[in-house]
Amino acid sequence: MPACQEMPNRDCPRTVRVCPRSGEVTHKASVARGDVVSRPAIVSRPAIVSRPDVARRRRSTDIGFVAAPLLAVWLVATAIPFAHAQSPAGPFSSGRPTGRPAATGRPAATGRPAPTAQRQAAGENRNAAMQDALEAAAEIELPSDPATVIAVVGQSRILLGDLMPKVDAQLSQMIERSPQPVPKDQIEPVKVMMLRGLLRQTISNKMMRESFLLEQVATQAADKRREAAETMASRARQMFSETRIPELQEKLGTQDLNEIDSKLREQGSSLQSLQSDFIDQMLGMLYRRSKVDPSPKVSLAEIYEHYTAHPDRYHHGARARWEQLTVRFENFPTRDAAKAAIWEMLQEARFGGSMRSVAREKSQEPFAKRGGVHGWTTEGSLASEPLDRAIFDSDLPLNEISDVIADDDAFHVIRVLEREPAGLTPVADVQEKIREKIKQKKIAEAEDRVLEEIQDRVPVWSFFPDDIPGAMPLPRVAGRPDATRR
Repeated sequence: MPACQEMPNRDCPRTVRVCPRSGEVTHKASVARGDVVSRPAIVSRPAIVSRPDVARRRRSTDIGFVAAPLLAVWLVATAIPFAHAQSPAGPFSSGRPTGRPAATGRPAATGRPAPTAQRQAAGENRNAAMQDALEAAAEIELPSDPATVIAVVGQSRILLGDLMPKVDAQLSQMIERSPQPVPKDQIEPVKVMMLRGLLRQTISNKMMRESFLLEQVATQAADKRREAAETMASRARQMFSETRIPELQEKLGTQDLNEIDSKLREQGSSLQSLQSDFIDQMLGMLYRRSKVDPSPKVSLAEIYEHYTAHPDRYHHGARARWEQLTVRFENFPTRDAAKAAIWEMLQEARFGGSMRSVAREKSQEPFAKRGGVHGWTTEGSLASEPLDRAIFDSDLPLNEISDVIADDDAFHVIRVLEREPAGLTPVADVQEKIREKIKQKKIAEAEDRVLEEIQDRVPVWSFFPDDIPGAMPLPRVAGRPDATRR
């Protein structure tokens, strides 16, 4: 096995060091901009203080017009709903037709929308919640020293410098997407919220890692525990070297680790940071697998009990399947010309051949390419009321071609294939859907139990203790002991 290799970086006083045996990525360097001093002492936690001078200078509308859209860009880019972004994150953060086009080319109703007043109230509530969160974030002053400890999870520490480069890089991308210039003092609230979200996620990962290590080595002596913990971390590093490094080399188009590290730093990350996250996630995943059955068994009795307990969920209205021919008025110079075209299609379907083949060749509605076949559709869900009435009219026998049906936009001809009255969907038709629902519920309950166990076993101190259930505020100390000694 070759010895660990050091590769100097020409662009900065930094050397990437990779150990072939363990896969460990480390840096040997003089302190450069963006570096974090190794092994920092827990420094004094800056108080989360109100800044009345800022509050006086700032109007809430300033944040509403600038920072709120910027926050929206972040929420969209990270695919995190605002309500979730505001809630404390745990370690596990993770028949009827829909979208059917109407026969007239207009979208059919896919469900009963909320009343306009309710939707408006919901939107106002979301905006108010966002505004409150932004104003609260504006009152928080973050520390400036990257060596500040902003969280302690078990025996692991999280530094401001571990997370802030990622926040700054993502914030820069957000500012580039912003349609208007963003004043420097108005991006601070968004930066605070982004840091809080990233810190929640990082704490969750480390809680899982610490729980896994405790599960594996808690009964051994302290030196044996450290040795076992390092062995498992070494295996995870080796996996990182064998899997993630080749992926990064291909993605970034270079085999040189120093160049990869430089490109990652431009994005607010680094090889060392990615490796650390990979180890936390890998050990956490092993812990989760050991505690949560990914495919719990669900009995037929459980399925039937759920079905009978929730009949409203499996009730359906009257529904039907049919074939359809359509000519749209907008495609003809006159209404008479459109009527002549639909009569020609009707005669051809009745006497000359298949209705589906006629639909594929001549029909002018969204399902024409499928032979004009419409799947199960609930009564009252079509945009065309005349067409809806004709489909569910019992005077039209099944499998008989109708006469011409007119609405505001088109002429239609239909043949109803099946009708079903309103009622309960048979349990056999929905048992797999119910099985999956019960399975996911069992997994969620198991994860909740594991979460409670983790919170009991792994102590957490955080700069934002309210974001993690059971977390405590970081202790305040007089100063940095190492700095005092110097």
